[in-house]
Amino acid sequence: MRKALSALLVPLLLGACALPRHDAPPPAQARPALWKLADADSTIYLFGTIHVLPTGYAWQNGPVRDAIAAARTLVIETVLGPDPAALSALLMRLGTPATAGLPPILDRVPAEKRDALAAMIRRSGVPAAVFDRLETWTAGLMLVSTTLNDMKLVAGEGVEPQIEAQFKARALPVEGLETPEQQLGFFDGLPEDAQREFLAGIVEDPAKMREEFDAMLAAWARGDEKAIAATFDEDLKDSAALRDALLIRRNRNWAKLLEARLATPGVTLVAVGAGHLAGPQSVQTMLAADGLKVQRVR
Repeated sequence: MRKALSALLVPLLLGACALPRHDAPPPAQARPALWKLADADSTIYLFGTIHVLPTGYAWQNGPVRDAIAAARTLVIETVLGPDPAALSALLMRLGTPATAGLPPILDRVPAEKRDALAAMIRRSGVPAAVFDRLETWTAGLMLVSTTLNDMKLVAGEGVEPQIEAQFKARALPVEGLETPEQQLGFFDGLPEDAQREFLAGIVEDPAKMREEFDAMLAAWARGDEKAIAATFDEDLKDSAALRDALLIRRNRNWAKLLEARLATPGVTLVAVGAGHLAGPQSVQTMLAADGLKVQRVR
């Protein structure tokens, strides 16, 4: 789950973590992909996003900028709400086992990753005993913010927070495809072996993580759908349970919601992680299977 981390997991925690701001790299001129689903009186733009970005990264231009300006409703994966404590409380409620029985957190990853996991936990500032009391998926999600910090990425600098701020400034509605509880429920329903695969995937060398993130960011910036799909194939190839829970079922649900939304006139921008809009099990593929044509705009 290394490179897929930024595209699938971070929306769950952006409202619950605060990361330091870092110096901006030289701005890049991104050209991320954009699609359109339309009928006689409705237009839905599908925009694949990166949930965290380097500070100062330039991406709002051309058709993407025009789609943001034209839309009168924004739909994102989930609307977190204004209170980070509420999300943290939800995470703890769902992520605390009903009964004892799980081993200590270090024993839930392969032996060769235990030292690295222990180091991550120390960097998180949360006592290891707290992680020992959590379900495995919850411990993994809590370590996402440590991973972001290791990669010098900043909460609030991603695509969705920037677009959401613009829509709120224009007093336009922002809706979610899922509630936070539904999103976390996909993790909560994973079998224990899949949860451990997820946790182990987060435990990586920070420099390697940043290298892989930069490669994914470059693929997104050039609108390279094939490279993004290849990333997710590589990251999820060893776990059918993770692929089904985090990608396939969600894409299927979203395709049905978008199909129903065509009954509402007007222009809507749907901004979701880029991995959901790439590859043979993408949202577009599922819409096409229902006879709907999705056109790539850029």
